[in-house]
Amino acid sequence: MEELISYIQKAVLEISDALKFPDTSYSQNHNSTGDTQLKFDILSDEIITKTLTQCPSLKAIISEEKNEILTVNENAKYIVAYDPLDGSSLMDVNFAIGSIFGIYEQKPSAKNLKAAVYSMYGARLELVICEDTPKLYRLDKNNQFTFIKDLKMEEKGKINATGGTQKFWDEKHSKFIKSLFEENYRLRYSGAMVSDINQILLKGGGIFSYPATKDAPLGKLRAFFEVFPLAFIVEKAGGKTTNGNNQSLLDLEFDAIHATTPCFFGSKYEISKLLEFYNG
Repeated sequence: MEELISYIQKAVLEISDALKFPDTSYSQNHNSTGDTQLKFDILSDEIITKTLTQCPSLKAIISEEKNEILTVNENAKYIVAYDPLDGSSLMDVNFAIGSIFGIYEQKPSAKNLKAAVYSMYGARLELVICEDTPKLYRLDKNNQFTFIKDLKMEEKGKINATGGTQKFWDEKHSKFIKSLFEENYRLRYSGAMVSDINQILLKGGGIFSYPATKDAPLGKLRAFFEVFPLAFIVEKAGGKTTNGNNQSLLDLEFDAIHATTPCFFGSKYEISKLLEFYNG
């Protein structure tokens, strides 16, 4: 595991360096879910593929930007599913964005998720690595990742990061969000899932939600390389997750590698409150 994470760090460093002078224009290509790919989406995917495939313990990779699983070494142990550049559509306005990695053993399944990593390309380059406890690292002047602190969620927060076009929300979700504002929650939503959840983790609590909507009844966010890795980190930090009906996003099972799901990540208070609104 340590060896594989070291290769992820190398890829993150190369992406961060490339972001200093990026091409923010769109390509003519689309990914498997129909999104038009930025040229930097493609570049980030190429960097991660090139770097991780050098790791002896890598069995296969699954990417948001690839249609199929790429098998590297059938006899190896780990499969890495990743979003090479989450929030890339915000590059043109210079918002913080990141990369997300889920490390699975032998087969892509939430039950086989052994570690999760995400990077934040902001004013500082930071990395959160989670096996048992989410740990925050920051790039120092010597180009080394220095440990900063463990991440821990409080029982209740004050941040509300809610996605999806409001006119497509159903009534129960609208009522839930209204109830949060009535409790003086602050709206903090950038449009980059990794950035919004990072804020909730570092501030100690709150909720990120991307519900089922009329235009996306199965949700929009992708399970294997967005939802599962960040759910793993949030739950290891003492938070809770749900799809609106169950007690953990990590209980979900999917066969399609680009499957999507409604998803909610937060402190125990907010997730419990959401489940009351959703399930009476």
